[in-house]
Amino acid sequence: MKHIPAERQPDASISRPLLRDDTKFAAGKIAAFQYVAVGVFVYLALGYWDLQVRNEEFYYGKALQNQIKSLPIPAPRGRIVDRDGRVIVDNHSSYRLILSRDTLREEHLRPIALGLNMEPSDLEAKVRRFRRQPSYLTIPLKEELTADELTFVEAHKGGDNFPEMELISSMNTRDVLGIKAAQPGKDLKLTIDLDLQVVGELAMQGRRGAVVALDPRTGEVLALVSTPAYDPNHFVGRIDTREWSALRDDPYKPLFNRALQAQLSPGSTFKPIMALAALESGAIDENFTVNCPGGANWYGRWFSCHKKSGHGAVSLKTAIAQSCDVFFYAVGNKLGIDKIAEYGGMAGLGRKTGIDLPGEKDGVLPSSKWKIRTQREKWYAGETISVAVGQGALTVTPLQLAHAIGGIAAGGVWMRPHVVRDEKAAEPLRKANLDAENVSKITYGMYAVVNEWGTAAAARIPGVEMCGKTGTAQLASNDLLKSKNMGEAFKDNAWFVGFAPRQSAEIVVVALFENGEHGNLAAPIVRDVIKAYFDKKARLNKLQQPAPSLASNLGLSGPDR
Repeated sequence: MKHIPAERQPDASISRPLLRDDTKFAAGKIAAFQYVAVGVFVYLALGYWDLQVRNEEFYYGKALQNQIKSLPIPAPRGRIVDRDGRVIVDNHSSYRLILSRDTLREEHLRPIALGLNMEPSDLEAKVRRFRRQPSYLTIPLKEELTADELTFVEAHKGGDNFPEMELISSMNTRDVLGIKAAQPGKDLKLTIDLDLQVVGELAMQGRRGAVVALDPRTGEVLALVSTPAYDPNHFVGRIDTREWSALRDDPYKPLFNRALQAQLSPGSTFKPIMALAALESGAIDENFTVNCPGGANWYGRWFSCHKKSGHGAVSLKTAIAQSCDVFFYAVGNKLGIDKIAEYGGMAGLGRKTGIDLPGEKDGVLPSSKWKIRTQREKWYAGETISVAVGQGALTVTPLQLAHAIGGIAAGGVWMRPHVVRDEKAAEPLRKANLDAENVSKITYGMYAVVNEWGTAAAARIPGVEMCGKTGTAQLASNDLLKSKNMGEAFKDNAWFVGFAPRQSAEIVVVALFENGEHGNLAAPIVRDVIKAYFDKKARLNKLQQPAPSLASNLGLSGPDR
């Protein structure tokens, strides 16, 4: 056992009082902290009481004054005007409703939807899309509110049973921190002539089909009609589910733009292109004639003419004027399918015209290569006979047909169709070195269709040298229609294409009358549009003439008066 000197041994009498002092000091610090914490809590509780209970309205008002909400100011869209500057599509003021999510509950959705004439499921889906977004973001509920919907909002916005709803056009703004003006859109000027557009739409009322009017000199679209149509105002904002379903499921397809997208057999409106191919290729000359007894046998099959008693001896002019099928059967057999495809392609068939609108279709211009590529089969000569009269695999859109015939009327110059007005001179899409005599023979036959002994006397316009061609395109054989009683949907389509004047054509118009049965029933539609064009031109010319002088009104003239 070690000896520890006395001076180094711990003094028990000194250490014990120091330990008691340390404990008392720590306990005092803890007690002080607790008093401070209680004091802070009491202070906060009193402040909360002052804010939320005693002076709730005062501080709520202060809070509202401190709110900053950034709202977009929609820029006014540019107007759409016709070629003369007349407004086709304009802007108007409307109310837009937004919904605050701060106080929104599930039970609010159905009554809000019913009050705003919305489907509850649509509103629920809209709310679900915002669930991952910050809560301060509002939900755009509806645009273009009706008077009844405005009344509903005013009666219920921010009430006890509804969340906050705000009308953008009538917000209670306390202070404006700044406004950045919206940049208005520019006006869009179209080539459309509102007068011709209205005439085309009126002529197609109650009918399914399309009307296309072009200026063949420039490619400008003067009218573009597709019926039945829809109200584009339904698509402002978000279309109602019921309205969308009605449009989508309508058997007459109002969403389908027939002018650009209807790919149908053109029937006899294809015959001027056949005549061009035959004359230009040298397959026939002006002395070529065919005897029509009412039909003919080709490759073991009887192909009938639309005139059962026959046309007798038929020349090119008569064949176009009377639309003799037997004549063009013979022409098609001479040409062959690939030569027909060559000239049809030159006229613009089988491909898009390139119009500055979406959704245009190509149509089908058959050839031997086309059939191998698409059906892995060779082309049979008997198929050419049907194509020669605009049937078989051949399909066109109304726009394509107007473009094709317009180029022939212009002497072999095909301009790109367009609806946006551009003051710059347009460049041709294609040019062909056509024989002017051949073009004259074709246009003379089309003149006879309307003005002599042809199939469309109802299209005649006094004082206007109008040319045209009827077309009746079968959807099913006549025997099948009679035996099966297939109904309205399988009746023949009626076509008519016309242009005027006969030389230096200024306008070409195509009308498609679906299930119209006979091409001559589509002719008055084209006549009305072309007549409106020349009536307007005459009025403008009259307005531009100088007023007669006083001397001429009095019958005075010359220096000897």
